[in-house]
Amino acid sequence: MDAAGPRIDLNADLGEGLGDDAAMLTIVTSANVACGFHAGNPADLLTTCRAAVAAGVRIGAQVSYPDRSGFGRRFMEMTTPDLVADLVYQIGALDALARSVGGAVTYVKPHGALYNTVVHHIQQADAVVTAVRDVNPGLAVMGLAGSQVLARAERAGLPIITEAFADRAYTPEGTLVPRGEQGAVLSDSAAIAGRVVEMTTSGRVTAIDGTVIGVDAESICLHGDTPGALGHARAVREALAEAGVLIRAS
Repeated sequence: MDAAGPRIDLNADLGEGLGDDAAMLTIVTSANVACGFHAGNPADLLTTCRAAVAAGVRIGAQVSYPDRSGFGRRFMEMTTPDLVADLVYQIGALDALARSVGGAVTYVKPHGALYNTVVHHIQQADAVVTAVRDVNPGLAVMGLAGSQVLARAERAGLPIITEAFADRAYTPEGTLVPRGEQGAVLSDSAAIAGRVVEMTTSGRVTAIDGTVIGVDAESICLHGDTPGALGHARAVREALAEAGVLIRAS
């Protein structure tokens, strides 16, 4: 929140071949573009980057484990050199695509299992930070507030972007409820929008067990591949506008 009042960035996972990317680009202010390791192909990613540039939406590299068959949602044990190399490859490739259409990658966000792993897994968190720093120390790292990856990114002098999720349930510890558990993904647009307004204006969210916990977020993730995703996103944007929240990239 700044002196003029609360403000928030809205981001969505795009370039995955799922959902309505064109419509989402009219709602969000940041696009987490897949890099081909969990989804996407070069032609589609180029199209997504071009559309994001045209919409004035900033571009982030959504890096993943090399796991297309599992959509990047399965944990993988990887050595630091292998993980760093895979991440550098993904960031560099997407940045080249973005630059070819007048844009550039400005931040990096891990996807799926890698995102959840680097909340607490020190070795893989360090690998993410090393890869980002080696490509461009001006790139920001987007992740869950309080995570190891953000703590290590800050320590390495990288910009960070704290993130919360519009349609995901939280544990009392402030982490995401695993997707396989009941109630992990929310489906009611009005409830989702109300949660986002609460997170943005008060810095709080109700966890899955009913406790109220603090949440620190400069950006809110609007998943583009869940049922009703576009309706959820529109409801969130409208509710934020009604609450007087400024929506723009942080």
